[in-house]
Amino acid sequence: MPETLKMTFKDKPNDPTKTLTEPRWVRWALVSLALLFVGLFLVLPLVEVFSAAFDKGFTYYLSVVRDPVALSAIQLTLISALFSVVLNTIFGLASAWAITKFQFPGKNLLITLIDIPFSVSPVVAGLIYVLLFGLQGIWGPWLAAHNIHVIFAVPGIILATIFVTFPFVSRELIPLMQEQGSDEEEAALVLGAGGWQIFWKVTLPNIQWGLLYGVILCNARAMGEFGAVSVVSGHIRGLTDTLPLHVEILYNEYNFTAAFAVASLLTFLAIVTLVAKSLVGAKYEQEKQVLPTSLESERTV
Repeated sequence: MPETLKMTFKDKPNDPTKTLTEPRWVRWALVSLALLFVGLFLVLPLVEVFSAAFDKGFTYYLSVVRDPVALSAIQLTLISALFSVVLNTIFGLASAWAITKFQFPGKNLLITLIDIPFSVSPVVAGLIYVLLFGLQGIWGPWLAAHNIHVIFAVPGIILATIFVTFPFVSRELIPLMQEQGSDEEEAALVLGAGGWQIFWKVTLPNIQWGLLYGVILCNARAMGEFGAVSVVSGHIRGLTDTLPLHVEILYNEYNFTAAFAVASLLTFLAIVTLVAKSLVGAKYEQEKQVLPTSLESERTV
């Protein structure tokens, strides 16, 4: 390659990057506009949620949060999130491993199917389960005959939550594992390592931050899901209401302070998730930046 093509802007006497820097007033205006937008549409609503939650005092707030119906909603939210995260993590690892490490018929179809929850409305997803497991659905009569309840019961809520959170783990792992390639796994195989040894000692350490990032996103979506869960839950108070549904019921009853009190729990969980996402995301980006350099050095050796 000619030496002139390797020159960068900074190598040249007249640095054109200096002319690309905006005036100071433009930068201040853009930063101020961004901060104003964030303050009005993000920070102010969050402050208002917590302010309204404690409008009647801390004692009333505790009474709302400790209410048996609210505790049931919290429990159901955590249960549905737990099942969704565990099952989607297992599927995400398996699908990412299969897609990135093997060639098989239907591979492109599998990738397309993984993305379906991104394109289908959550309400439609809930209706799909009603058509499958409802009393007038395909398997509804058989389930009713065997006294198995899916719709308007906890299993239906878990299934709907799993559907809407289905792609998050696999979609984080597939690009990462494609970028890493199979060189290290092949080397371990040549050295006599078994399948499980390769997974635990080679693959999992390389994808740990991407996996954790996908798990956090999956958990955040599971706890805040409303549309699909609303369709399949039946809104049975104290039995099939998650936290988002409980907030809606309290708000529709004009019990605004109680609604905001329960909503503050979701907001707090969202803030914790955001902090965790930022910390893990920083490690994830560092890992992806280090990866090309390490792979290049391996190829050179």
